[in-house]
Amino acid sequence: MRILLKNARILKMVNDNIIEGHVVINNNIIEQVGKDVDLNARYDKVIDCEGNLLMPGFKNAHTHSAMTFLRSVADDSSLQDWLFKEIFPREANLHEGCIEYLAKVAILEYLTSGMTGCIDQYFFIEEFEKACKDIGFRAVNLTIYNKDSRPVDKIIYWYNKNSVDDLVQYKVTMHAEYTSTQEMLDQTSVILEKTKSPFYTHLGETLKEHNDCIANRGMTPLQFFNSLGFFDHGGAIFHGVYLTDEDIKILKEKNITVVSCPASNMKLASGIAEIKKLLANGVNVALGTDGPASNNGLDMFREMYLVTGLQKILLKDPISIPAFEVLKMATVNGAIAMNLPNARYLDEGQLADIIMIDLKRPSMQPINNIINNIVYSGSKDCIKMTMVNGKILYYNGEFLIDEKIEDIYRKAQELTNELKVIKE
Repeated sequence: MRILLKNARILKMVNDNIIEGHVVINNNIIEQVGKDVDLNARYDKVIDCEGNLLMPGFKNAHTHSAMTFLRSVADDSSLQDWLFKEIFPREANLHEGCIEYLAKVAILEYLTSGMTGCIDQYFFIEEFEKACKDIGFRAVNLTIYNKDSRPVDKIIYWYNKNSVDDLVQYKVTMHAEYTSTQEMLDQTSVILEKTKSPFYTHLGETLKEHNDCIANRGMTPLQFFNSLGFFDHGGAIFHGVYLTDEDIKILKEKNITVVSCPASNMKLASGIAEIKKLLANGVNVALGTDGPASNNGLDMFREMYLVTGLQKILLKDPISIPAFEVLKMATVNGAIAMNLPNARYLDEGQLADIIMIDLKRPSMQPINNIINNIVYSGSKDCIKMTMVNGKILYYNGEFLIDEKIEDIYRKAQELTNELKVIKE
């Protein structure tokens, strides 16, 4: 299928230049970008962008999609109380058959925020894969060792399913240092040695986590995982609020992305990551929403505004992170975290994961600086189109998927009513 997106402003994200022209998509690949496009050629679909902006889709580099059933259930609590008293007891209710529809609600929200991919960490991962493929959404699906449901051989099988063309790819993860057992550490080491997978984990999220690890293991959480060789093939850490200078050296040396989740960190009062320091030391920084239980919204515009706003407050420096750097975190840097070199830019040969920003929304007017408008005054209502893998999934406020939205909401509500009660 060939699609023509004509009469657009185009931000490739290779740099901050915005050009005028057209984009041709052939199946799931961007075939041509620029003014030298044959507008009279045969296309299966033609969309007049009317001067609106096309750019690469946002990448949500850390989330727990199916936690929609816990949205607004357990708020106004510290991370440790939130996890151990509210979240873990309710997650104990999860069973086969619940993840698909709970995740679909989150994916729909991602689409409304211009997200074309995510890194997800949760339970019943094959159900999450089904949810993504049903809708047509791109994801890195993280899998945690469990001797009963996710043994070594099964994780290796999932990892080896990976293909550059797959919507859903599998990578290796652990929840965190403080929830790991020796068996989990040993078996994860075996998995990483056999797969050479990047490694992903929560790390440096709270001061308690940071200090407890130093007290118990004589080193920071990052230094501990690194001492086991877990980051020998890169990966990402989620949050990264509490990091030492030695940690930052390791991040750079091992090509480890820090995925900052400013809204979640702020809501749980975990702290503010030192983003400017990380960038100055050559560390790749991406953005994530975290899950809908701790955020509670899944909105990349909010994350962009908060990551720069909180940094300005932390450093008392209004020019600490320029808007284009923030936009890179939400797009290019997120694709790096996802290990997707073919989904970083809106350019020829790249995957057709494209969004259209409606420049006719009041928050985008007048047009002085489009990039600054997106970061500082943009919102989800500016998303006119979300295309993933060459398919338009969201356009003009409507979902273009092969499923009734009302059925997804109804099933998710039924599951939420069942799962949210803490059992004695």
